[in-house]
Amino acid sequence: MVVEKKEKITLKKPVVKKTTSPKKTTTKKVEIKEISDNQVKVIKQNTSKKTLDNLDRAYATGKRKNAIARVWLKKGNGKITINDQKPIDYLKRPILEVIINSPFVITETQDKFNVVCTVSGGGLSGQAGAIRHAISKALEIYNSEAYRKDLKSAGLLTRDSRVVERKKAGLKKARKGQVYRRR
Repeated sequence: MVVEKKEKITLKKPVVKKTTSPKKTTTKKVEIKEISDNQVKVIKQNTSKKTLDNLDRAYATGKRKNAIARVWLKKGNGKITINDQKPIDYLKRPILEVIINSPFVITETQDKFNVVCTVSGGGLSGQAGAIRHAISKALEIYNSEAYRKDLKSAGLLTRDSRVVERKKAGLKKARKGQVYRRR
């Protein structure tokens, strides 16, 4: 008598953990209500951490190229401060001032919010783009229902992911090679 022994082979699938940044996490608020002696009803609500602080300010971070801008937005008269300077003194070019004011122009909120901004890294153009991105995100936090649609359709809530291409070995720059000379 021949006995066949069958073994069950199971393959373990690799577990991939999804990591999320702490700023984008949502907390679940749990409410427990007692209906009767043995029955309990649990209600879960998703709440976002992006809210106004105790000084009624909206905080957001914007990025562009190598520049990072931190912006605090508060109701006011339209005063903008970048690293404790006026925008025209810090950015030096009027077109860059137009870039940082574009979220206010699109949402028609010129002279309604004060902006305090600290920016570092990159050049002036990248810093202006980072400030514009941060102001747009802060406006969305301040009043999402009113401003999100306009800002999203203008493309101001999306981070511009273009960065400088790295230099390759054997080339002078990222793509520039040596000039071929016959003589």
